[in-house]
Amino acid sequence: MHVGSEAARACQDEGVSKELKPRTRAWATTMQGHAGQGVVRAHADSAAVVVARQVLGRQAREELEAATLNPSATLAVGAGHRARQEVPDPERTCFERDRDRIVHSTAFRRLAGKTQVVVHPSDHERTRLTHALEVSQVATSIARGIGVNVTLTDAIALGHDCGHGPGGHASEEAFDAFLPEGFDHGPWGADVSLAALNLCEETLDGIRNHSWSRPAPLTVEGEIVSWADRIAYCAHDLEDAVFAGIIDVADLPGEISEVAGRTRSKQLGSFVRAVVETTVATGRLGMDPDTAAALAALRAFNYERIYTRRESVAQSDAVIAVLHRLVEYYLEHPDTLGLRDVAPSAHLHSVVTYVAGMTDRFAFDAAVTLLGYDESLLPRGVGRFRV
Repeated sequence: MHVGSEAARACQDEGVSKELKPRTRAWATTMQGHAGQGVVRAHADSAAVVVARQVLGRQAREELEAATLNPSATLAVGAGHRARQEVPDPERTCFERDRDRIVHSTAFRRLAGKTQVVVHPSDHERTRLTHALEVSQVATSIARGIGVNVTLTDAIALGHDCGHGPGGHASEEAFDAFLPEGFDHGPWGADVSLAALNLCEETLDGIRNHSWSRPAPLTVEGEIVSWADRIAYCAHDLEDAVFAGIIDVADLPGEISEVAGRTRSKQLGSFVRAVVETTVATGRLGMDPDTAAALAALRAFNYERIYTRRESVAQSDAVIAVLHRLVEYYLEHPDTLGLRDVAPSAHLHSVVTYVAGMTDRFAFDAAVTLLGYDESLLPRGVGRFRV
């Protein structure tokens, strides 16, 4: 029997289905799935058969990790090392829980509206969210090749930029002016944006220290994400700039193209392969000198031709001006953020947290509606958001 037909009949009995389009009515017929042979299936013609062995719950997966991963890998154990003790999950390892929490977090979702390189990106240009996904792809490729913990690597990669404010790296410079300790998106993501998730120490450490200017992460998985972040943005920022007509890929110096190629695909393949092969050959996580020099040259090329071009510097300055004004406004009007019961000494941190959590569009719209900001002064197009 087609179980969904009961839902369709129910709609018809209520006089609803007559007003619905045929596609909507057809969709309703799948409401309860398809029954047969004692189970409910997603498809009426499903022939999927699984050899029944055992449920691979958390403990089974922990044992599989211990038996198969590289001795240098970080193993998931129980509920994990967390600031607040938790009961272990019966189905998921501690790092699987971390990954799930990050993916479902507000901070992660907002990355879809935050600048990678292009403010108000088109359909094809990266956002901070698509950057995180590409870093995850690069990082997990390296982790699989080396044989370390892919899940922990994935969690760190997906969460690594959750501390970014609107306008990309320009926001760090903007918030620096208000915080004595300065604003760094890595520590901010681990210690502020994602703090409520109670993530494992290993995950937070990788997020906190993924930038090359920070101390080295404590795990090999964290260091993999450090490499993956640089590899991914060097390749995809170049691709976005070519698409935007800012540069011509033919301008790439031979020291880059001869070693790593001219396309994102070839560059990612070259850089990922270099990290895996060098690490396996030497026992130290890194890249051979020739390929590392090509990656450094690519980053320097992007720095000069994309990030610090005159138009980009102007865009960066525009972002900083907007964020300065917003922080100052909320400091002068703390009641608008519900800070009436918050100690005045904590207002600054609360305000920066609020503004840093904004998407680009939310911040720029707030500047217009709250500050009467001249829309002609708002950032447009490509900005210098990596320094």
